[in-house]
Amino acid sequence: MKRSTAILAAVALVLATLGSAHARQDDIDISRLTGSLDQLANDPGMGSYAQAEQARARDAINRLAQASSRERPHALYLAERRVDLAKTAAQLQDAQLKLTQLDREHDQILLDNSRRDAELARRELERQRLQYQLAQEEAARLQAQGQEYSQAADQARAEAERAKKLAAAQSKVARAAKRQAELAAQAAKAMRSQMEADKAAEAGPDTSKQHP
Repeated sequence: MKRSTAILAAVALVLATLGSAHARQDDIDISRLTGSLDQLANDPGMGSYAQAEQARARDAINRLAQASSRERPHALYLAERRVDLAKTAAQLQDAQLKLTQLDREHDQILLDNSRRDAELARRELERQRLQYQLAQEEAARLQAQGQEYSQAADQARAEAERAKKLAAAQSKVARAAKRQAELAAQAAKAMRSQMEADKAAEAGPDTSKQHP
């Protein structure tokens, strides 16, 4: 009788020890999962992400805390998966937001580059337009200068032609004056010869009387 009582007491002690061990294990799993979920919730970068998944994970942890020993393994599995899913969903949302931000930054960089290229192209176009305008002004100046030179050359040729005609007229007048002078000299010479002849004729008879 005493032996049976001792065996029963030993079995009860073992069962109590096992129950206490299971209770401690339950506390450890619940603390571990709760701590992991709290770490995610308190994360300044991802704590605000995947709120629905975090709520489901907390519900799974609460069901684990209330589960019986027979339901505990399945409840533990579900709670662990819910916590992992909450972490993964938060990380995915964070990655998607970062990717969106990178896409926006990339688009902004492309936009800035396009604006910079457009500004450079506008400046280059303005520079070429200014050069073209200066070239047109220089061409117009040279054309006007060429016209002035041409007009001056025409004027010089006209003046040279007038000078040539004047010289020719003066030469003709000079030749006429020279001819007139020659004629006058010839006339004067003839007149002197005639006068001398007349004088000689008048003096001829007297000279014959004095010298028979």
